[in-house]
Amino acid sequence: MFAFLHKYASLMHFYRLSARWSGWLALATALLMAYGLYGGLVTAPADYQQGDSFRIIYIHVPSAWMSLFVYMCMAGAGAIALVWKIKLAEIWLRASAPLGASFTFLALVTGSIWGKPMWGTWWVWDARLTSELILLFLYLGIMALDNAIEDRRTGARAAAVLTLIGVVNIPIIHYSVEWWSTLHQGPTVSKLDRPSIHIDMLIPLLVMAFAFTTFYFAAALARVRGGILAYDRNTNWVRDLVGRGTVRGHG
Repeated sequence: MFAFLHKYASLMHFYRLSARWSGWLALATALLMAYGLYGGLVTAPADYQQGDSFRIIYIHVPSAWMSLFVYMCMAGAGAIALVWKIKLAEIWLRASAPLGASFTFLALVTGSIWGKPMWGTWWVWDARLTSELILLFLYLGIMALDNAIEDRRTGARAAAVLTLIGVVNIPIIHYSVEWWSTLHQGPTVSKLDRPSIHIDMLIPLLVMAFAFTTFYFAAALARVRGGILAYDRNTNWVRDLVGRGTVRGHG
C-alpha cells in the first residue's frame, strides 16, 4: 500500500495515471448530470408549498455541499504538504482553490435567487449565509496568498497554513442552522431518522451531488496536470512529452 502511494505521489506517475482517469470521470459527470437534471426538472413533483421554485435545490444544494467538501480536500492536501512536503499535495491544494471558490459562489448566488421569492429579499445576514460568505473570502484569500509569494513551494505552504486555520469555519457552516435561530431551513437529507424530502425529489438530488463530485475530480485532475507540468518543466520526462507532442489538455 505504501509503495503504491509513494509511486503515485511521484509527479510523473500521477500525471500518466490521471490522464486515464479524467476521461472516465468526465463521462460519469455527463451521465449523472443528464439523469439528475432530468429527474429534478422533469419527473420530480412540484413542492406543495414552493411549487416549481424548489427545483433550484438541484444546483444550490450540491454546490453548497461541494463548497465544504472541496475545502476539506484542500485541508487534507495542505496537512500532507506541510508534514511530508509532497509536491503533489501542494499542486492539488492550488488546483482546488478556484473550483471551491466557484462552488461557493454558485451556492451563494442560487441561494439568493431562491431567497428572493421565499424570504422577500436577496440577502440577509443569516448565520448560514454569512459563514458561507466567509468561506468564499477564505478561498479568495488562499489564492491571493499563494499568488503573492514568488517562490512556488513557499506560496503553497503559506496557503496550506491559511487553509488549515480556516477549517474552523466548516463546522460553523454545517451546524449554524442548529446553533442559532436562522431563516435557513434545517437539514432535510442528512437527518438521522429519515430525510424529510420525497423520494422522487431525493434521488435526483443525490445523483446531482455525485455529478458535482465527479466534475470536481475531473476538473481538479485537469488543473493538477497543468500544475505538474509547471513544477517539472525542466525535467527530462516533461521535455520528452513536449517533444513527442503527447501533453494532454489541462485547465
